Amino acid sequence: MVNEADIAIVGGGLNGAALACALRHGPHSVVLLEPKPPGEGSEQWDPRIYAYSPGNVNWIKALGGWGDPLRAQAVYRMRIHGDCGGLLDFDALDAGLSELAWIAENGRLQSALWRAMSDTPNLRVVASPAEAIIWGSDGQHVLRLADGSALSTRLLVAADGANSWVRQQAGIGVVLEDYRQVGVVANFEIEKPHRGAAWQWFRQDGVLAYLPLPGKRISMVWSTPPEYAALLQALAPDELAPRVAAAGNYALGELRCITPAAGFPLKRRLADQWVRPGLVLLGDTAHTVHPLAGQGVNLGFRDSRLLAEMLRSGGDPGEIGRLTAYAARRREDVVSMQSVTGGLRKLFGREILCTPGSGKASEPPDEALRYPEGAKSFLGRPDERLESLIRTLRNQGMNFTDHFPPLSQALMHHAVL
Repeated sequence: MVNEADIAIVGGGLNGAALACALRHGPHSVVLLEPKPPGEGSEQWDPRIYAYSPGNVNWIKALGGWGDPLRAQAVYRMRIHGDCGGLLDFDALDAGLSELAWIAENGRLQSALWRAMSDTPNLRVVASPAEAIIWGSDGQHVLRLADGSALSTRLLVAADGANSWVRQQAGIGVVLEDYRQVGVVANFEIEKPHRGAAWQWFRQDGVLAYLPLPGKRISMVWSTPPEYAALLQALAPDELAPRVAAAGNYALGELRCITPAAGFPLKRRLADQWVRPGLVLLGDTAHTVHPLAGQGVNLGFRDSRLLAEMLRSGGDPGEIGRLTAYAARRREDVVSMQSVTGGLRKLFGREILCTPGSGKASEPPDEALRYPEGAKSFLGRPDERLESLIRTLRNQGMNFTDHFPPLSQALMHHAVL
């Protein structure tokens, strides 16, 4: 039996679920294929914590996917520390914003979006996974499902993640850059209140971020070489907490680990094609970025927002002219963010530390915080004079931006879209 749908979305994660919500009252029939629907949120904290821009949060609210029992925390301030005295201090009040971002758990937001999809006549959820795709030359594609049925669609949306099965079936290649880093994540209770502030440190061992959670809690993301990531993940909770507190200069006092550390390899991806007749790649399926700017999930939501807007007028959803226009409008945002995050990672990716206030390179004061030998050999030692110049310029650049309100406010306003 062959069923039909105007639009078939493969993947019910954040981007796929949000797109399904946005299309559920539109002119097209929609099928969402997801073999593993999310469960209800657990009382345990999800280690997958993301920062969401206010523009995306407002969109999700309009879809009915943001609210209780979502555990969310507004970010009012962000302090970014360079490796030798550079400082950027972003404050929502200074920019005339109510907040810079919102922090929430992946699992709970996904569950909230799924609840918002219920009881909608033109949206149907199918739990059977796709096993094969028959590509139609006219853009009418057929999905063969594991339960023996088939689904014919005018637009196939690949929202099945960075290792997309749909993208592989389409034979679309990916430009891949391995950052040789792992994002180590864990959640902590804190001694001092965070007051809605996020923190970030560019360090010898990578980029460390504290993201505020409701109450006296934070989520940590430490982007670091694989060897050091393995060391962090092997630590017992009562060993990891003081390590993370010391790395953050005890900005929030002592920490207590409330979720075990987990690690995610970091890679930049950019698909060779984002659209074909009757096919569009969405979110991580089309692109991934370094997490140091917290923009990966936001880029994906902006994909979903624009695609839903462009499909709202009806007509053939898989028409290549409309899909090409969509890809062109989204590509600049994605490529510029990849360039910024990749450039910052390379700019600060040096095996040099500074003694606070001295402006001189030094070894870490705490021997336990140094790289394992394998991680040290990965970065190598650049020419000392060139490194000194680069170090001075990058930290002075941070200080200049911090003391030049038009530039810092322009950066903040772009990040809240």
